[in-house]
Amino acid sequence: MSSTPSAPFFKRVTPGGWAAIAWGAGIAFTALLRIRVPGQEGPDLLPGFVILRWDGLAMLGVATLLTLRGSVLLPGRPIAALHHLLIASVIASTPLGVNAIPAAQYLAVDVALYAIAAARPRREALRALLLALGLLVVYLAVRLLAGWSAGTTSALAVALTALVAWLLGRSQGQAREFAERNRARVAEQAVTAERLRIAREMHDTVAHSIGIVALQAGAARRVIDTQPEAARQALTEIETASRETLAGLRRMLGALRTADTEAEAPPAPGQTAPDRTANPADVPGLPEMPGLAALDRLAELTGNAGVRVTVRRAGAPCPLPPDIDLSAFRIVQEAVTNVVRHSGADSCTVTVDHREPDSLAVTVEDRGPVTGHTRVNHGPGSGYGLTGMRERVAVLHGEFTAGPRPGGGFHVTARLPLPTGATTR
Repeated sequence: MSSTPSAPFFKRVTPGGWAAIAWGAGIAFTALLRIRVPGQEGPDLLPGFVILRWDGLAMLGVATLLTLRGSVLLPGRPIAALHHLLIASVIASTPLGVNAIPAAQYLAVDVALYAIAAARPRREALRALLLALGLLVVYLAVRLLAGWSAGTTSALAVALTALVAWLLGRSQGQAREFAERNRARVAEQAVTAERLRIAREMHDTVAHSIGIVALQAGAARRVIDTQPEAARQALTEIETASRETLAGLRRMLGALRTADTEAEAPPAPGQTAPDRTANPADVPGLPEMPGLAALDRLAELTGNAGVRVTVRRAGAPCPLPPDIDLSAFRIVQEAVTNVVRHSGADSCTVTVDHREPDSLAVTVEDRGPVTGHTRVNHGPGSGYGLTGMRERVAVLHGEFTAGPRPGGGFHVTARLPLPTGATTR
């Protein structure tokens, strides 16, 4: 079984980790500016006398501890984390002998602004931006009121960097929110489309049952005087068909009442529609209202598409209500279709289990590569075929599971409860 590759380093690091890294990079850059590096006659900036003393080093140590504490708080308490980082930037700037907070000491703040703007509500993100910009203004104001020089242009450059980081974070957050809303709409559309498909199939089943009732009623009327036994048999057939149809309607009506009649409207611009391409088995050769008896034909048609299907039956086949028989077939059909489209496997196994007297279990499994399923079709947030199967099982108050197999490949299992005394027509 192949192992799932680990995420890249930059995806594994948390926003707090990036803030700590940015602080370390800022300290390193600050040190490089104050020493002579190869290729230069001297340092770009002369170090302030305070940074060379124990109290200057102590300030840098305190600022680093505050930054690390803020990095820990950033995921859960972002505003409190930002307070720590802002105070750290002021303390770290004090022993440098500068007239404005340097950009290097604001890198961790910029990372925090990006993370807050990307993940938090707009009001909270705006508050964080105002805090970051307000500190720069207050720092300059204090220096001016004290009669010291103030690096106004340097502060403006730092403020611009902070604003850009915040805007990039907001853009990222809005893009993620749009993607989440879009996925929710598409998933809802897939569920509604499946409900409408179930409703259409139920309509066909009811129409078929009513046709049988009409035929049997006509036959009973013609022979009721001359052949009372045949009339009695016809009335029995009418009663059976009526009970089965009524039971099927009761099972499905509650879940289908909320189906949106406009679910199949074209998607909005930019919205991805559910995959509605035809199943490989949706070709002439299957009955109009197929059931589990048509699985062998489904296997034959799927074999023509390049995937060998083995059908296994456990237990003695029992008569099934038409709606359950049809739904079980549709679940198998969709699962086999997924194998053809996404698994990369050349074979799969369909198991129909009749051994439980009160339920029917169908399982479709293949030994294809695990990555083929998890990446393409069955991973979190994808695979609307699974959504349709899960909805169909939920309508019948059954149980549905799907996921990778321990030895490789993928499995889909549906367990459908059977009404007591269920019989087919």
